[in-house]
Amino acid sequence: MDQFAANAGIHAMLSIVIELFSIALAWVALQELKLTSILKRPRSGPARLLQIMLAIALGHIFADFVLSYWNWSGLLRGIVE
Repeated sequence: MDQFAANAGIHAMLSIVIELFSIALAWVALQELKLTSILKRPRSGPARLLQIMLAIALGHIFADFVLSYWNWSGLLRGIVE
């Protein structure tokens, strides 16, 4: 049981790290968008909040893909062995 709990803890920690890294990566990518043509005041508080929300949404989608791919590739070990 202890081994299972340790593996679950490691998996949870890696999932959190991947999620946060993906959000940070999405934030960096969103900085390349020219928001002056889309938003009235791109440096205002609500505009920054929108950028944060977009970074979280895009980062979560990307992290979900990475984690799903990681889980699927782990399941393929059963075929190879």
